[in-house]
Amino acid sequence: MIRIMNAPPRGDRNRATTGVTLWSNLPANTRGMLLMAVFAGVVSLGHVIARHLSQDFHPMQAAFFRTIVPLVVLTPILMRQGPGWWRTTRPGLQFFRGLVGGISMLTWFYALALIPVGDATALSFTVVIFASMGAVVVLGERMGARRWAAIAVGIVGTLIILRPGTDGLSVGALVVLISSLFWAAALLTVKVLARTDSSITIVFYSSIYFTILAGIPAAYYWRTPDPEQFALFVSVGLLATVAQLAMTGALKIAETAAIMPMDFTRLLWAAGLGYIWFGEFPDLWTWAGGAIVFASTIYITYRENRAAKVEQGDHPANGPPH
Repeated sequence: MIRIMNAPPRGDRNRATTGVTLWSNLPANTRGMLLMAVFAGVVSLGHVIARHLSQDFHPMQAAFFRTIVPLVVLTPILMRQGPGWWRTTRPGLQFFRGLVGGISMLTWFYALALIPVGDATALSFTVVIFASMGAVVVLGERMGARRWAAIAVGIVGTLIILRPGTDGLSVGALVVLISSLFWAAALLTVKVLARTDSSITIVFYSSIYFTILAGIPAAYYWRTPDPEQFALFVSVGLLATVAQLAMTGALKIAETAAIMPMDFTRLLWAAGLGYIWFGEFPDLWTWAGGAIVFASTIYITYRENRAAKVEQGDHPANGPPH
């Protein structure tokens, strides 16, 4: 009886083994695309829950749980990486990355309380555009005419979403753009940090700084949730953890250019979940502008990935840091 209770049935073991075998036999890019689709769905669900909670709580509380839960979950995993995993050669740059990344996260959660999740998601695709321009200005990277043209197309798409001079331009939309600008700065900082520090170290320090930055306003606006609300707050952090692991896994096993198109499903998930939860659905202008912005980011990513392969002797390029 003890053996039966502790050991899974033979049929379950066989099905589990078959599932692992089927997954392993899939092409690497296919597995990466599936993981990216999981990321898109899970992260969108977390954003919808955060918007729901913002109806009764300040958005900074959701931002705090978004940071503290992954920190609690991931720190034991990071500690198993061996001695010295937390050491950094660039503490000042780690702080700067935590600061700009934390501001991006806080402004993002604030924006979710102001505008529909689908609209915010469509505008969030501008991160790649900002990061590309920042790489030229800050890091001195060179860009050809084609990538500049793609950036120009992306800006046009952004203007279509914002529709200056109409009711499409709102405070929430501008806050999303500010969030995207700061996240682009965080990505560029990671690009520099990755030359000397491991990704594990970068994740740890960013989690620490994000939690501190979110904890200060969360403590000021704190309202004690009931058990159901507390479970929803924790789910925001758990979903963020799953999303981060899914994206990391996708970038690790597949080519960036292959998996990035799946990122557009974030808009589909956000639109669908937003409609089910709040009855909100992006208008035609948001869909059109979001598609244009995303198409430009796909081309920029493709060109950057191709350039990286040339520089590395045609080896697979590293994905964008997250």
